Amino acid sequence: MQVSVENTSNLERRMTVSIPADRLSTVIDGRLRDMASKANLKGFRKGKVPAKVIEQRFGQQVRSEAFGELVRASFDQAVRQENVRIAGQPNIQAEPTEAENEIRFTATFEIIPDFGPIDVSALQINRVHARVEEADIDHMIDTLRQQRRTWEPVSRSASAGDLVAIETFANTDAARVPEEGAEKGTTVVGSGVMLPELEAQLPGMAAGEQREIEVTFPSGWRVPALAGQKAKVTLKVNQVSEPNLPEADAAFVKSFGVKSGKLEVFRQEVRANLERELKGMLMTRLRAEVAQKLVASFSSVELPAKLIENEARGLAANAQQQARQQGQADAVYPFDQFMIPARNRVAAGLLVGEIARQNGLKLDFNRVKETLSLIASTYEEPKQVIELYRNDPNLMNGLQNRVMEEQVIDWVAERAQATDQNLSFTEAMRPV
Repeated sequence: MQVSVENTSNLERRMTVSIPADRLSTVIDGRLRDMASKANLKGFRKGKVPAKVIEQRFGQQVRSEAFGELVRASFDQAVRQENVRIAGQPNIQAEPTEAENEIRFTATFEIIPDFGPIDVSALQINRVHARVEEADIDHMIDTLRQQRRTWEPVSRSASAGDLVAIETFANTDAARVPEEGAEKGTTVVGSGVMLPELEAQLPGMAAGEQREIEVTFPSGWRVPALAGQKAKVTLKVNQVSEPNLPEADAAFVKSFGVKSGKLEVFRQEVRANLERELKGMLMTRLRAEVAQKLVASFSSVELPAKLIENEARGLAANAQQQARQQGQADAVYPFDQFMIPARNRVAAGLLVGEIARQNGLKLDFNRVKETLSLIASTYEEPKQVIELYRNDPNLMNGLQNRVMEEQVIDWVAERAQATDQNLSFTEAMRPV
């Protein structure tokens, strides 16, 4: 195998690889013979299919698969041989050659920049600490009761926490929305899901009452005809219902899978769930803090441009998908709007990998096992989840990458100059 590497830019390389053609022929011939011995085709006894028939039926497929595998294996070997550290996925193209006895391909890729020795001891990070208190468990149980509430119609006017059935229509200078009738729905008073001007009208309104309010809809409103428009909105209340909360009794506890129905056992399970969520959030906070400080320390280092662009395109695609799920089908998110966060994400990922390499950090498989068990415990069938991960290389690879990243973050935090900050459970769980 012959390999040559050309520098096409500071961080881009073009590798040309030539391999003997007989390597491919050997692989193809071996696979065709193996298929002939196992093939079960109509009109032939198993294992007695003529080689010519196998070639006609499967030859093209076998050659394509063998070529792809040989190229990938040869590329991996060439990368090791040349001691090249790749960033992102290579672009591999077959190249024509006048020599019949060789196969040639090129691979264009970016490399990991030289960060130099990374000293984390000077990093100043804020490390958050929190714990689950009994009051947090009480709050969660109250939340679960709210989720299981039923509604009882009442004849009084609405107040905070009531469920109101409403109908609305709006008139602008250009249109009536909807063109006929009214939009009907329900909302909980004080939930904040409606426009503030409309929601402010609900307290004190009774069934059958109707009001007209002038409002200006936000520019990003879900109804295009109303977005950014001034309108007169007619709001009518059809029904008012008050919440009926279930007691935290044995029946309530059993409904969450606690067979004994004992409240103390349920509280223990709630605590375990909250502690698991808190642990994840504290790691998220620490990851964000360490990443921010690392990226700031190496802001002058040139990063792989295509890797950043691909990351930005991925962020734009996610934003587009979220917008569509929220009913904003016309929302457009150009990828260049995400270049700054994309650069930060790429820098953080590369730096974490480089820290692991420079310091010989290895994946802790016990930690992988513990993390997988923790993930599985959140599902009704933990054993099935564990088997799913074990049988899916992509899922397992993602899990291992996550654990390795957490190991590096912990390693950095232990050696940086950390300032401890104590927060309540509620404060710690706020998005970062």
